[in-house]
Amino acid sequence: MLASVVVAGATGAMVAPTATEGRAGSAPAPDHAGKIASTVRATTTTTVSPPTTSTTDPGVLPQTGAFPSTSDPIFTAEMAALWHGVSTGAVQDALPAFFPEAAYVQLKAVPNAQGDFVVRLEAEYAQDLIAAHQLLGGAAATAELVRVDVNSAYAHWVPAGACYNDVGYFEVPNSRVVYSVNGQVSSFGIASMVSWRGGWYVIHLGAVLRSGGVGQVDDPQSGPGSPTYYPTC
Repeated sequence: MLASVVVAGATGAMVAPTATEGRAGSAPAPDHAGKIASTVRATTTTTVSPPTTSTTDPGVLPQTGAFPSTSDPIFTAEMAALWHGVSTGAVQDALPAFFPEAAYVQLKAVPNAQGDFVVRLEAEYAQDLIAAHQLLGGAAATAELVRVDVNSAYAHWVPAGACYNDVGYFEVPNSRVVYSVNGQVSSFGIASMVSWRGGWYVIHLGAVLRSGGVGQVDDPQSGPGSPTYYPTC
């Protein structure tokens, strides 16, 4: 089953509809027999502005067991924000796609979870986003987002107590950001996304495990590539 999410936006940037408040409630377990892809298509307009998402921080609310949907307009807005940050190099504009800090503090059973989020996770996200922007090079201003592919068959539940977590969540590895430059399709990966209250958020963009303090781009390819499975948490 293919879910399509349409977003109108500018060349080199995306404009998404304003999202509603945080996701809640329950969702059925994912169909692990099939693939659900989120397709985010771009059309050229003269409007250039970063997408907006809810002003309510979902991270301050409790986790739910809802399985994320890629047809959710909030997910569409988040992926538009991610692309805007990649295409412009503006890290701040891409933060709506990143896992909420307050949620991480609730989730992680580690000393100073807030410090770990800021010093490690958020810093790595910024480095990886700049690396992806540099991948586009001189074509960044004209690159267009084609879609973001997420294979729900690869999603799995990480229970509380695993991976130094106090709260459980869904995780999906190696989704693909597919973009076009002058009709030539290329792509790179999103190393890991995790769920909070029924929504996907990027937690590792370029790599889950890394060496050195430099940004990384996950599996850049000429062509759309395909999401791949890797057992992460």
